[in-house]
Amino acid sequence: MSNEFSANGQTLFAWTKEITRKQWLAFVAAFMGWTLDAMDLLLYIYALPMIKETWGLTNQQAAMLFGITLFSSALGGAIFGIISDYIGRVKALMLSILIYSVFTGLSAFAPNVEFFVVCRFFLGLGMGGEWASGEVLVAETWPDKHRGKVIGMVQSGWGVGYILAATLAILILPYGHFDFTLPVLGQIHFQSWRTLFLIGILPAFLVFFVRRYCEEPEIWKTTSEMRKAKRLSEKGQSFTLLQLFRSDMFRFTFTATLLTSFCMIAYWGLNTWIPTYLTSPASEGGAGLGLVRGYSWTIAINVGAFFGCITFGMISDRLGRRPVFISYLLIMALLVPVYGSILAVQKYFGIQDIGTLLLVISPLLGFFGTGFFSGFGAIMSEVFPTRSRGTAQGFCYNMGRGFSALAPSIFAGVAGLTIAGTTVGLGHSLWTASIFAVLAAITVLTLPETKGKQLDIE
Repeated sequence: MSNEFSANGQTLFAWTKEITRKQWLAFVAAFMGWTLDAMDLLLYIYALPMIKETWGLTNQQAAMLFGITLFSSALGGAIFGIISDYIGRVKALMLSILIYSVFTGLSAFAPNVEFFVVCRFFLGLGMGGEWASGEVLVAETWPDKHRGKVIGMVQSGWGVGYILAATLAILILPYGHFDFTLPVLGQIHFQSWRTLFLIGILPAFLVFFVRRYCEEPEIWKTTSEMRKAKRLSEKGQSFTLLQLFRSDMFRFTFTATLLTSFCMIAYWGLNTWIPTYLTSPASEGGAGLGLVRGYSWTIAINVGAFFGCITFGMISDRLGRRPVFISYLLIMALLVPVYGSILAVQKYFGIQDIGTLLLVISPLLGFFGTGFFSGFGAIMSEVFPTRSRGTAQGFCYNMGRGFSALAPSIFAGVAGLTIAGTTVGLGHSLWTASIFAVLAAITVLTLPETKGKQLDIE
């Protein structure tokens, strides 16, 4: 067999034979939950221009609407992390999926911006909860030496969800509008963005799969029985959220939250505005590609994101969590300025068709600018014990998401700045992501290397 398809005398996929049916089912549940979570959340960034028009919102107000969802996800992550530690990973996963899908569908019928805000708030609760329960489920179910791989594969669902959202936006936004009357709400002009959100209720059906086929991890069952019998240590018997702030865990709680905050601000500031940047005219600091063509290139970004997440997990199982994490972040920091100045780069190199340039840069930006997300689940599951792992991952990951609620507004604010008589513009505002990516890379250095660590209870 050729070297391209072998490693140490075995095929690259020989490890799959070590995975049991129960472990594969846990992966499918977490992957689908995360994929559809991403789809539901990201429908907003494609519908953003139309939502702005519906209620006459400014860029800052539209950014704040999205920020509310990111903020509530922090609360949802903390709540569902606790729930998953006490009642189980599978039950928490089902409940979170149900919440985010139902409230995505309900937001389609929002008669005003206030109703829409409430729906987005509850969507965020479910979204935060899905990661807190799904990532822990696979981390505790799969073998230690393959933990990076499976978390990378689960995280790759984000790119798939992004592609689904983009595809639906391209198919529905130009055409899916109509009028009808509801008994209570009266006549509604059902704009195409509403049709887009109505489709977001479909992930609720995934709950039936999770309920039928998924089992709780054995390590969680043991911990739960020990907690009920009061056989955990004194600190282990205490409320799981409080455990995160005790001396044995506080360092990791603080560092992991700081890391996710820097990464999330970089990611969400960038990805909230990339669709608008690509579709906006050059006179407004955009790439001037128009709706269909601009949104199509976000698919290329997330094809790269899919492979970036999977590759991160596989490489980190071999080389370690820290070096791979840092490498992805620093390469992202270098790529963002190129992407945010795409027209200038095209002119400088004399490239006739901007599509040629985007075909190269877009997948690379997705690969490195999203792939590092695969590191969160592996590192956090390995530095926190089982007795509070769900709470810890839910809190640290989603507190980062909460802080990233500021990101869309920060980037919009930078875009509106005037320097030396020239407005920064949307494209150059994307460079802000590079600053936060570098800060995240520095933070990774403060965490221990945990590759292949055996998960513990105490």
